[in-house]
Amino acid sequence: MIASLLGHWAFEPFAKALPQMGDTERAALEAGTVGFEGALFRGRPDFDRLMAVAPNHLTAEEQAFLDKDVGELIAQLDDFAIDEARDLPPEVWRLLRERRFFGMIIPREQGGLGFSHFAHAAVVTRIATVNVAAAVTVMVPNSLGPAELLLRYGTQAQKAHYLPRLADGRDLPCFGLTSPYAGSDAAAIPDTGVLTERVVDGRSMRGFVVRFDKRYITLAPVATVVGLAFQAVDPSRPEGQQQLGITCALIPVPTPGLQIGRRHRPMNSAFMNGPIRGDDVFVPMDWIIGGEARVGQGWRMLMECLAAGRAISLPALGAAMQQTALHVMTGYGRIREQFGLPIARFEAIAGLIARTAADLYASDAARRYTASVLDAGERPSVASAILKVQLTEAGRRAVTTGMDVLGGKGIISGPGNLLGVAYRHAPIAITVEGANLLSRALIIFGQGAVRCHPHVMAEMAAVQARDENALGRALLAHAGHVLRNLGASLFGAGTQGRVPPGLEKEARLIARVSAKYALTADLAMGLLGGRLKRMELLSARLGDVLSHLYLAAASVWRFHVEADPQLLPFARAAIRFQLEAAAATLRDLHANMPSGLLKALSPLLLQGTRHLAPLRDRDLVALSEALRTDPSLVARLCPDFTPPATGGLHDLAEALRLADALGDEVAELNRALRRTHSLEAAAAKSRDPEAALAYLRAADKLIQVDDFRAG
Repeated sequence: MIASLLGHWAFEPFAKALPQMGDTERAALEAGTVGFEGALFRGRPDFDRLMAVAPNHLTAEEQAFLDKDVGELIAQLDDFAIDEARDLPPEVWRLLRERRFFGMIIPREQGGLGFSHFAHAAVVTRIATVNVAAAVTVMVPNSLGPAELLLRYGTQAQKAHYLPRLADGRDLPCFGLTSPYAGSDAAAIPDTGVLTERVVDGRSMRGFVVRFDKRYITLAPVATVVGLAFQAVDPSRPEGQQQLGITCALIPVPTPGLQIGRRHRPMNSAFMNGPIRGDDVFVPMDWIIGGEARVGQGWRMLMECLAAGRAISLPALGAAMQQTALHVMTGYGRIREQFGLPIARFEAIAGLIARTAADLYASDAARRYTASVLDAGERPSVASAILKVQLTEAGRRAVTTGMDVLGGKGIISGPGNLLGVAYRHAPIAITVEGANLLSRALIIFGQGAVRCHPHVMAEMAAVQARDENALGRALLAHAGHVLRNLGASLFGAGTQGRVPPGLEKEARLIARVSAKYALTADLAMGLLGGRLKRMELLSARLGDVLSHLYLAAASVWRFHVEADPQLLPFARAAIRFQLEAAAATLRDLHANMPSGLLKALSPLLLQGTRHLAPLRDRDLVALSEALRTDPSLVARLCPDFTPPATGGLHDLAEALRLADALGDEVAELNRALRRTHSLEAAAAKSRDPEAALAYLRAADKLIQVDDFRAG
């Protein structure tokens, strides 16, 4: 009775408050599944559920591929030479095809490698620590390429024809989604296909005559098959029913009317990218992915594939940038001296190294946790958007910080440069596959507010069905949810489930901030209604808080599954930094809410967020010193980093290897070098002059920069 009355009273104002939603937006909202991010959004994280997620696992075949095949590939990658040539060498292209790098996600029975999501990510990450262009070339066919669409939606004939050819590289795919006038608003693509019949080879065929203009299409210049998204139209239908919806097709290269445009060079990178255009391209019905039954379902298909794909490839690039940058900062910080000390011992640099290490622990924890969830069969769309945003941003931060530590060494181009190419690549990952500006507001929070909230979806469904009783029941449950989070915000939130020893306090803080976030999200949605969708600065902040909570919780999981006590200080630091960022963002959010009442209540609602046991300077210095004195910690934080066969990263690895062999004598050798200004003289008095001279020469080579003939 109460529910029915409440629903009747609230129906009209509630219907007006809800944002308008089109079919494409609905498809995006409904794509994928909800995992632990939903518990954080509700303000009730259950750590038993978090700890129940299995650790990452590689099969013997996957491990062998990483060790042998990826190792052989890396040995052929010269970052500077590839960058200068603006293409991969022919032998690299050949190896990628022969070893089926393009078929990692394709099952073995269809010619591929049948790898797990974690193995796929590990391969891309390891390659990207050496050469981003090669990693991008590998990741695109395994990410939002036609292969995943075919696996999930293709007809049996399409699978039988294309999957073996994609797996062994006989066909190289690209996918055209972005148009010059529909970038972030991909659902509004202007490219159209008009349903018609044509005679082909003497046979009448149904299909679409398509006109399209796509850009920023990775692998387009070398593609032999083009995946295409277009708006399907049936002019024979009545007015208002002619739009069939976004449709996906596969077009062989060459096809009459299809044109591969002149090459684009994103940040002058070596990976292949360019536009594709089509005029009067006939696409038979059996070229539609899934056949005629899938006409108009392309947007849902793309969103469902992105629910997984966003969590793999671009986060792998971000992780690679972080691992490479931390390896460079710690290694160069040990070798390079100023004022008679290794630069890593100066607090200004030590603080940067410690923050980067903590950032890496948290972001890599989230990447590994989400890969495990994916391998368990989930498709977490909100979590995958969190990963895409957070890891690409973390990669950019790490490389920028690394450049600060390198100083002049970092800005001189040449084979000896350690991070310059990665620094140039960083903005690419930020921009593509859902620009981070858009993803923070519209996907992480916009989608999260509907999918992760325990009651909003039910309320929206009740309004759509005009079911006042169902709306009333959902609103009563929603009110109980708000009151529970209000109590937890004011009086403290208890921890549900068990957590690893040593992180009990951090888990309680996660629960506390989660409850305050859940309450704030409800207040924002209740006070602003549909306006919140347009207030992107607020909704982006709401997305950021959820992201920080997700990374903090994933750090708890990572410490649990790794059970490495030496990494406990890094786990704690990672969680504290994420919670500090979440709390600061919550305070900014409350300060900018257009509600005098909420601003008045904010000090009460946000109590306890001002100082979440932040790390002190001494803690940062201790973390950095641990990395400087124990290289095994760096190796555990950077497990995917692989020194290349040539270039600056090889020089760094060689200098570190020789320094480790000499041990404590390195400091005395450097003092002797400052006195004598001679490598030979400094090495002469060593207990092992030959080893000492080899180290000094390697260190000198690392410190020097490349030069070129003028003009």
